[in-house]
Amino acid sequence: MNPSDADQQRTFVEPEIYYAQLAAVHVATGALIIDPAGRVLVVKPFYRPHWQLPGGMADEGEPPEVACARELDEELGLRVEVGRLLVVDWAPPSGHRARPLMYLVFDAGTMDEPDLRLQHAELDDATFFPPEEAAARLAEADAARVPAALAAREHSTTVYRPSSG
Repeated sequence: MNPSDADQQRTFVEPEIYYAQLAAVHVATGALIIDPAGRVLVVKPFYRPHWQLPGGMADEGEPPEVACARELDEELGLRVEVGRLLVVDWAPPSGHRARPLMYLVFDAGTMDEPDLRLQHAELDDATFFPPEEAAARLAEADAARVPAALAAREHSTTVYRPSSG
């Protein structure tokens, strides 16, 4: 290849064009909150057939830990410090969701009988269950996050769980 051929293949791409071409993902957050007995807090959205970890979707440009804290406040009336990242979970586009999903589980601590104020526009219930029972009430992908988050918390690590769907 002569120098003029190499120059023709190398072109500068404006940053806004370059970044517009990169992959985009949806970011969802969940909080691992346990009680002193080791039970896991899960919530029941009225619009889904299964329970889930408390949390929700990040708004455009919102840091995930801020989104998690905001969702805990909005949906449960909990103002807590969202701690360390426990689980990173990736899922490909599926159904109506045209983009991949990054689901991040944060440690939100241990609470002894928190004063929960449900946002009834979204939630029917919130309660603590033993980990196995909590996982049994969750969708399959969500259920796998519970033991991963508990193990990550116990071992002071972060777990990456690539999902198949």
